[in-house]
Amino acid sequence: MCMAGYIVYFMVNDSSEVINNPYNKRRNILAERIVRGSIYSSDGKVLAKTVTEGDGTEKRVYPFNDIFCHVTGRMANSMTGVELSQCYPLLTSHSNPLKQLVTTFRGEKNLGDDVYTTLDSGLQQTTYNALGNYKGAAVAIEPSTGKILAMVSKPGYNPNTVEEDWDNLVEDEGSQSSLVNRATQGLYPPGSTFKVLTAIEYILENRSSFRKYSYKCKGSESFEGNVINCYGNEEHGGLDLNHSLAKSCNASFANIGMSLDIKSFRRLCNKFMFNQKLPVKFEYNRSKFLLDKKSGTDEIIQTVIGQGKTTITPLQNAMIAATIANGGEMMVPYVVDHIQNEAGQAVKTYEPASNGKIIDKDVADIMNKFMMSVVEDGTASSLSSFSYKVAGKTGSAEFDSEGTSHAWFIGYAPAKKPRIAVSIILEGAGTGSQYAVPVAKEMFRKYLGS
Repeated sequence: MCMAGYIVYFMVNDSSEVINNPYNKRRNILAERIVRGSIYSSDGKVLAKTVTEGDGTEKRVYPFNDIFCHVTGRMANSMTGVELSQCYPLLTSHSNPLKQLVTTFRGEKNLGDDVYTTLDSGLQQTTYNALGNYKGAAVAIEPSTGKILAMVSKPGYNPNTVEEDWDNLVEDEGSQSSLVNRATQGLYPPGSTFKVLTAIEYILENRSSFRKYSYKCKGSESFEGNVINCYGNEEHGGLDLNHSLAKSCNASFANIGMSLDIKSFRRLCNKFMFNQKLPVKFEYNRSKFLLDKKSGTDEIIQTVIGQGKTTITPLQNAMIAATIANGGEMMVPYVVDHIQNEAGQAVKTYEPASNGKIIDKDVADIMNKFMMSVVEDGTASSLSSFSYKVAGKTGSAEFDSEGTSHAWFIGYAPAKKPRIAVSIILEGAGTGSQYAVPVAKEMFRKYLGS
């Protein structure tokens, strides 16, 4: 009797924060007495569940196969994703204590709590389809809260068969990296999406005069013997700061970069969480901004246009877009909304958390207008057909000596009252306007309509 009572107390009251350690033997103790709970999307679709076979063995099942594989994670061959971060809530039961006691006396398992994510299953499916056969990733965030609405990485793997497929997955890891969540762990040159931060720094350093900025683009420019070319050597002609961004003029931004205070620029990028530990509950790699006072002209002009040594994850690029969309306040991205017991009663709810005011609202408003110009009169014009306004920035990030480019897009909509911010990369696809923008278009259409 005392032992049964202790078991119930253990399951109901022991803190998941204390026991959430992959080497803690309590996991095995709980798994012997609890049927692992299910993981759901925000709209109630089952993303992971435990099925008990006729012989009593339990099997973890993922109904969407590879569509949610990286964000939901897996149980087999080392836990990842939500399966890892919510391991003990899923193996803890907050159902009626008396019912638990009776079930235990019968020698049966109690049902673990269920985890409800912030993920929109329809948006996730649309994003997965829109990425097609390209390697790459896409992230969607609700700017006002930090809720992750979708997170897709390709190629993926089927968590239902990961044990059988493991040797092939590991052998292909060098070329395919199917096990890596590119959305949070992939590090890429940001290309012209980084011009958003370059423009912000220029505005901050020239608050009273940035609207007077002018530059005449001839398709290329030399800076102390270092040549910067615009895409296709296109001559953009006379440009102000707004249209420098809208036309994504490399020469103009290199010119801007030569005037910047590098120490100040580094502080800004650090505020946007480059080189920093992110306050998130899932696996990620830190984005890197390496420009400093020792950097030479070539490194400066390459960095300010999104080339050089700077690397960024799709998640972090989504955070940048979401921060601008949210008036300069960065919200902490999160993927778990709440936990509830088998009776549908809330056990724990996760609330939005701010990561601070990164830029003033007036600067964010200026950037909002500039990024709207990218859509209205620039490189993302194919997004101008919606009934609402879209703001964004394209990017084509060269990553090899052949000039092969990753296709980028970051942006949000509706521009005047944003509900979704996105970050998309397609590896080696080409220009952002031609390949990443169509993915964004499908995502916006699915989430907001036409």
